[in-house]
Amino acid sequence: MTTSTSLIKPFAHLCCPLDGEPLTLADKTWRCGNGHSFDVAKQGYVNLLPVQNKRSKDPGDSKTMVQARADFLAGGFYQPLADALAATVLRGDPGAVLDAGCGEGYYLRQLLDAAERSGYELEVAALDISKSATLAAAKQDKRVTWMVASNSQIPVAANSIDALLCVFGFPVSGEFQRVLKPGGRLVMVDPAADHLSELKQVIYAEVKAKPYQLPVPSDAWELVSEQRLTFAVHLPTNGAIRELLTMTPHLYRASNEGRARAEALSELTVTVDVWLREFTAR
Repeated sequence: MTTSTSLIKPFAHLCCPLDGEPLTLADKTWRCGNGHSFDVAKQGYVNLLPVQNKRSKDPGDSKTMVQARADFLAGGFYQPLADALAATVLRGDPGAVLDAGCGEGYYLRQLLDAAERSGYELEVAALDISKSATLAAAKQDKRVTWMVASNSQIPVAANSIDALLCVFGFPVSGEFQRVLKPGGRLVMVDPAADHLSELKQVIYAEVKAKPYQLPVPSDAWELVSEQRLTFAVHLPTNGAIRELLTMTPHLYRASNEGRARAEALSELTVTVDVWLREFTAR
């Protein structure tokens, strides 16, 4: 477990999800001037997703998906991506970082470790709509202000973020533009055409080519940099294959026959093929 250090500062730009007023932290409770209060859970996160903003009782990734992703990523299979993402974010010397769709926090932990090794001082917040994911992230790392929240209504002040991460996530263009400072960067990771192609060939009867497209509208965002990362990963056990399948939407898209074919495999080499992009708001 990671302990707090002087290089990672408390995040001071949270806003009330009910009225947008600034939140201040005292005695493990975030409060706004209108009297709304939100307690920090014992695991270290705060729930800023009002019940009226939920589309389901327990939105986002399930506990099973979160655990599978945590176990898979702990194996280091995606380390080259984590390293490239950290280098890209830190190259801009950001002060305030927001991870919008943080999952169980793997990529953000890698980023903060790299920042501390290089002497960067950051204040960092992260959100996920999944309570299971946010809880798992908060248990792992106390350096971050973790929130259960939605990208559709980010409880963060306008013009407060230098670098906004969206890793395999769901961008909300207007909200992302609102929270970024002028000149702030949106850093995104998205699947490219050959991502996990070998797994797809196992679980699907037909694999359709994924066309090239930008994840945010070009009239609202300017593409600053684009890097395609492609590398092979050998999954040496059925357990690793199962974890990869369980942590992706492919588990639910595949047929029973497709899942059975994956379950029969003892090992598999897959291609990781992703776009790492930086955008600024126009």
